[in-house]
Amino acid sequence: MIEIKRLFDFPYYQLENHPLEVALATKYDGKWESLTTQQYLDKANMISRGLLKLGVKPGDKIAIISTSNRTEWNIIDIGVLQTGAQTVPIYPTISEEDYEYVINHSEAIYCFVSDTEVLEKVNAIKTRTHLKEVYCFDEISGCKNWKEVLALGKDKTNQDEVEKLKNTVKEDDLATLIYTSGTTGKPKGVMLSHKNIVSDVLNSAPRVPFEFGTYTALSFLPVCHIFERMILYLYQYYSVSIYFAESIEKISDNLKEVKPHVITAVPRLLEKVYDKIIAKGSTVGGIKQKLFFWAVELGLEYEPYGANGWWYETRLKLARKLIFSKWKEGLGGNIELIVSGSAALQPRLARVFAAANIPVMEGYGLTETSPVIAVNDQRNYNFKIGTVGKPIDNVEVKIAEDGEILVKGPNVMLGYYKEPQKTQEVLNGDHFFHTGDIGELDKDGFLKITDRKKEMFKTSGGKYVAPQILENTMKQSRFIEQIMVIGDGEKMPAALIQPNFEFIQEWAKRKNIDLSDGSEKAIAENPQVKDRIQEEVDFYNEKFGKWERIKVIELTPEVWGIEEGHLTPTMKLKRRNIKDRYIKLYEKIYRPS
Repeated sequence: MIEIKRLFDFPYYQLENHPLEVALATKYDGKWESLTTQQYLDKANMISRGLLKLGVKPGDKIAIISTSNRTEWNIIDIGVLQTGAQTVPIYPTISEEDYEYVINHSEAIYCFVSDTEVLEKVNAIKTRTHLKEVYCFDEISGCKNWKEVLALGKDKTNQDEVEKLKNTVKEDDLATLIYTSGTTGKPKGVMLSHKNIVSDVLNSAPRVPFEFGTYTALSFLPVCHIFERMILYLYQYYSVSIYFAESIEKISDNLKEVKPHVITAVPRLLEKVYDKIIAKGSTVGGIKQKLFFWAVELGLEYEPYGANGWWYETRLKLARKLIFSKWKEGLGGNIELIVSGSAALQPRLARVFAAANIPVMEGYGLTETSPVIAVNDQRNYNFKIGTVGKPIDNVEVKIAEDGEILVKGPNVMLGYYKEPQKTQEVLNGDHFFHTGDIGELDKDGFLKITDRKKEMFKTSGGKYVAPQILENTMKQSRFIEQIMVIGDGEKMPAALIQPNFEFIQEWAKRKNIDLSDGSEKAIAENPQVKDRIQEEVDFYNEKFGKWERIKVIELTPEVWGIEEGHLTPTMKLKRRNIKDRYIKLYEKIYRPS
């Protein structure tokens, strides 16, 4: 029996226990192409042999940059790790400057890229790095193709060397460097060992209601982020057939084609799905529309485990049959579980999706913890809305005196690459990792996150404000796409808001409001739009103490994006960048002339 100790043990475990006809599947030229478990491993071994012929040695770093999740990523990952080398996954959307920094800081010697867009960014900085060669997954003239490495490895004569190297890789060895996007400063290289990630997968596995070899998943969150990557290893452990979505734009089509039982998502995506459902329900008219909103209102009152009583459950059964079944069809019809991470999930979404028989299990973790610390599980009363669940097995969580969440366990990183001082700051003498998040453990052992320690601020009146709680509450409004609460050292909290431009255009049509040319600038400067968003803010303000309430708002005239520098690749606010970008709006709020 294979004992899983290293990351490359997962596919071998799958081969021994529940080999799949469809282990990995990607769409090429409009057609799904899949690999069996055996073919997956055969190709991974070819890559290992090819890399050895290229001179790759244990400890070398190999970068992987892909704009979409795909079969090749996983083959390269396993192929590299078997040689004792390490992978350096890089977010495709970061700047050329950050590409250069990460590739140089990690000392990567080879790089695998997905397509022309990424290749151009790498080529622009390649001469200033140690890269010996760049290989592309797509066929691109002027660039070596990854199949050349496969071809190098067709000759099996050095497979014995691969086996020897595999046997020398220990569970405590470094497996991967993951550079955190960071809201300030240069990215930090998080060193994760095989044990860090393997333990996180195996300790999270009991929380997931899978049966070995019977499930299908659709993967679309960036695999360069540890959340989706860890989930892919979890799928391999459970012999889940993994299909890779073509792109975010084509998710809807891919869901209908693949009909997955499980997907992972970030709250922003679930918010958009919900908003689209509501927008569609608003247009049907008559009795259908009344029924639709009756079901939604019922869903928003949902409590798990029949806590609302038999009469509620009777109505819910009817709502599921008449309305919510269609929601499920929109996700392919088979969906049994959505795992949500990366940011706080609005409790109303957890309620309404659970009511619709599409349970969203919210979890919590950081890159530095491989990543899962806690996760909800709908079975055995281990699901509580508004929390991130209970800590997983073998992971200890405690709350510091100042409310910071501290974590100890085999999933906690080795440290930050070449950054001993920064490592010391978060992993001091007590061996607990200091997460930087503020939270609490309730009487039943459920963990609740309340804010980021560094993001809390004091107004000039000495009152503490927790911006994330305000922001997550305000984003329930369909008028608000993004919001950043400001006010550190100022007399009151205020907010910079990116309106939901698409929704506001529909709203303006219904209300016969002239938006001039309909541009983002025209929408942001329209006084009726600002007044309407102010109404939304006033409504949600009622949930907060007077000192916390947002007193003034300003609307920004553009969509906040990753490449524009507003957001990190995991969709977190780059607060300093946003403030600098809209400093005139900031000054208008606090120092009007």
